[in-house]
Amino acid sequence: MSPSDASATEGGSGAGPRSSLTSRTGYDQLFLGPPVPLPVPSRPDVETVILPYTHFTVVLRPDRRLAAATAVCIDGARLLDDVPREDNWRLDPRLPEERQTGNAVYANNSLDRGHLVRRLDPVWGDRPEAVQANDDTFHFTNAAPQADVFNQGKLLWQGLENYLLDHAAQFDRKLTVLTGPVLHDSDPPYRGVQVPLRFWKVAAFLQGGALASTAYVLDQSPDLTRDADRAFAGAKPGDPPPLGAFRTYQVPVSDVVDLTALDFGPLPAVDLMPLSRAPETRWKPLESYDDVVLGP
Repeated sequence: MSPSDASATEGGSGAGPRSSLTSRTGYDQLFLGPPVPLPVPSRPDVETVILPYTHFTVVLRPDRRLAAATAVCIDGARLLDDVPREDNWRLDPRLPEERQTGNAVYANNSLDRGHLVRRLDPVWGDRPEAVQANDDTFHFTNAAPQADVFNQGKLLWQGLENYLLDHAAQFDRKLTVLTGPVLHDSDPPYRGVQVPLRFWKVAAFLQGGALASTAYVLDQSPDLTRDADRAFAGAKPGDPPPLGAFRTYQVPVSDVVDLTALDFGPLPAVDLMPLSRAPETRWKPLESYDDVVLGP
C-alpha cells in the first residue's frame, strides 16, 4: 500500500480533538532549495501513514506502531532556545490508538521515550509557531524505545544536529535531518511492540551552494560478544530486552538505504563520506565530533 495521508484515517482516543492538528503543514522538501524528498519505503507493499506536524513530518509504519522515518527542517538563524520542555506526551488523534506505541510500553521500566525529531530542532520562527513545534514533538508517533543508558555515544548522537548546523553556518544556516529506527523483523518483542536495536540519521545541507549529505547509525544492540546467556542474565519474565550501550557511527548514506529499504532520493549521490573504504572500515566509529567526515 502506498503512503496515505493521516486525514483519511479513522481517529483514535486519548489525544484530544481531531481538529487540533489539521493546520499542520509538515516537512518542506524544498526547504534547502534543491529538493530533498520525504523518505518513504521503496517497497509498494509496505503501508505507511504520513503525519505532518510543525516543521516536521512522521512517516508511520502502522504494522510496527512506530515511525519508519521522520524529516525535520531546521532554520539555525531562527531557533528559539528558551521554549520550556514540559514532557506532555500524547497520542496522535489522527490515528487509532492500536496503531501507535503509547505510554504502556514505557511505563515502569528502563526504556526512554527516544525523540526521533529532537525537541529543539523544529523550534524556530515566531514564538507561537516555535511553541507549537515544541509541543508537536511530544506525540508518541515521534518516539521509539531506547535504552536509558547515558554515555558518550548517546551524547554524540544527540549533539550531531548542532555540530552539523555549526558546519552549515559557513554556507547556509539551514539543515534538513531525516531520522528513524531500523525496523528489522528480528527486533525483540516487548509489550506488543518490537524494540529497534539500531537508529539512523541522514543530514542534508548546502555546501558551497551544492546539496551535500552525511549519515549516521546509533547501535543499542546488547553485547553478545561474551555469550548470549551472560548478556541476558538476570532478565526476568516481562522485562524489556537487555539493550546495550550506545555506539555511534558515521556510515555511507547508501548503507542506510540498504538497512531501511527507504528511498532517500538524491542524498546517496551527494554523500561527503568517501565510498572507497574497505567493507570492514565503511562504518567509522565516532568517539568525538573530530571524527566526523565532512569532505572526501
